[in-house]
Amino acid sequence: MLKDTLSMWLMFQKRKQWMGKVIAIANQKGGVGKTTTCVNLAAALSHFHHRVLLVDLDPQGNATVGCGIYPSQIGQTLNDVLLEEINLLQVIQSVSSGFDVAPANRDLTEAESALLQMPLREHRLLKALSHLKGSYDYILIDCPPSLNMLTVNALVAAESVLIPLQCEYYALEGLTGLLSTIEKISASVNTKLKVEGILRTMFDGRTALAQDVSTQLQEHFANEVYETYIPRNIRLAEAPSHGLPGVIYDKNSSGAQAYLMLANEVISKNKLFESA
Repeated sequence: MLKDTLSMWLMFQKRKQWMGKVIAIANQKGGVGKTTTCVNLAAALSHFHHRVLLVDLDPQGNATVGCGIYPSQIGQTLNDVLLEEINLLQVIQSVSSGFDVAPANRDLTEAESALLQMPLREHRLLKALSHLKGSYDYILIDCPPSLNMLTVNALVAAESVLIPLQCEYYALEGLTGLLSTIEKISASVNTKLKVEGILRTMFDGRTALAQDVSTQLQEHFANEVYETYIPRNIRLAEAPSHGLPGVIYDKNSSGAQAYLMLANEVISKNKLFESA
């Protein structure tokens, strides 16, 4: 009994000091399922009883709406946090899907330009997240589909980058550029940054092109490519219009099941409290 109590106390102390695994979900190419992955992975990790925060760092605010938070429900946002007008805790909202969201809207474009003139501009998000020690197991950051100051903030704050990738040739070219960016950030301002994994999205195994690109990915990035792939699935596409992740909207759909499998891979890879 004493041993069990001591073990629980030590785990609690670790949680108090640990901010949680911070994963940026990024791709410099749009339309690859980046936001869909962020929202559904958040819901899937929550399904497995992990405490999750989704940080919407895209001025389009698609992840925010996809979680059921609409413009009329947003007061202050990440824009105010990055400009250091308020604390991140003041903007976080809980959603019915079981996780928390730091919402965004078009106001975030103000921060995108304003940060360029500010000191330590690359570290604003990292500083904001430092107030969350012990609050979450996973913090997922939905990045804009471009390399701008918001994306740089995400890469500086994150421990790793999950890269959604559609299996087409242009996607492979974009992957090279993103990996180069990650390497530069890792060599300068964030030495702990690494690739969390490469996720094949909107995958249609009936096409020779998808099979060919998937094979190339596995040959060149064997250790980084997730076993799970996300199929093309109409239920995943329908879910945002209902303000729900696909994992909640239709748990039995092939897309939802794939994201639950991905969450299992992420959890297994990180073994949260064993390495905390």
